[in-house]
Amino acid sequence: MTSPLALTVHDQPWREAARVVDEGLGQANEQAAPLHEVQALQCFVCTPAGEVVGGAVGRTWGRCAELQQLWVSPALRRQGLGARLVRAFEQRASERGCRLCYLETFSFQAPALYRSLGYEAVATIEGFGDGITKHLMTHAWPAP
Repeated sequence: MTSPLALTVHDQPWREAARVVDEGLGQANEQAAPLHEVQALQCFVCTPAGEVVGGAVGRTWGRCAELQQLWVSPALRRQGLGARLVRAFEQRASERGCRLCYLETFSFQAPALYRSLGYEAVATIEGFGDGITKHLMTHAWPAP
């Protein structure tokens, strides 16, 4: 006879349980897909002293690139650094064979920047506080 299972709900992080779920999902994903082919991709802007003042962080897999984070120091914003970082990220992704980049951005982040670079919102999620929306955006380019 087996003992009954218990379902619990938590408002505070239970790190050990979350680690078990993360590892279990990781193992299932590794069995289902060639995740060993995923490659990190990072671009940074640094001062002459080596201080990081901006960066684009993501990954590539097959013909897709995912831009996970874009940040520029507040003092250096609106000078084109974000656009340069995105273009450098896309260029390296293209060199790896990617033909599409995708990302998620909130309405208070940089959707206008991404639109100016050719990204289109393919999905918008509403319902966050203060009228904030989240956009899934993509940008494709032809093979060289």
